[in-house]
Amino acid sequence: MSFSPQLIALGEYLAGEFDNQEQAMADPVWYVHLRLWQRPVNLFSEDSITLFAEQANIINLNNPYRQRIMRLQTGLDFDAHLQVQYYMPKDPSALKGAGRDPALLNNLTPDQLDLLPGCFLTVTQQTLISNSYKFVATPLPNTSCRFTYLGNSIQVSLGFEATTAEFHSYDKGIDSATGKATWGAILGPYRYTKREQY
Repeated sequence: MSFSPQLIALGEYLAGEFDNQEQAMADPVWYVHLRLWQRPVNLFSEDSITLFAEQANIINLNNPYRQRIMRLQTGLDFDAHLQVQYYMPKDPSALKGAGRDPALLNNLTPDQLDLLPGCFLTVTQQTLISNSYKFVATPLPNTSCRFTYLGNSIQVSLGFEATTAEFHSYDKGIDSATGKATWGAILGPYRYTKREQY
């Protein structure tokens, strides 16, 4: 299947190694210095571009966390936006470190993943200059990204913006009882700069 230029561009913008060094140095109280990997993986390739994502505190790169899969697709409707469906590895520890060691992803199959039904974003694009875009990903109205991890019920608010050089993450953890953010982009997005293109 051939993909639209916009879907290909979204995949290229998201794929890479990133960090938020400048932001962490400017505001260390609120922003931990993180490294983020988003690596292409050969899953759902008949209709999607798929990425494995993982992050780590810069002072502890050997202990990465938040392993997840992002499946990028064109919507089913004729005028549909792009969309991102999130999946979680059934055994995240089996993929721990795959951001730095992509060989760990070579044998990954769809049956090793759990679909996260409410963890879905629609993506719109703005043309900045010819063949250059800013992508904005937001959740559908009245949806909630919830899943169980290590026996705990987790709620996450997802969202991002991406250009050729930057990735801004709006992800944050939500306290289900109060509806308030408890971690992540509480005071605004994590502003990552792309350091390497994958």
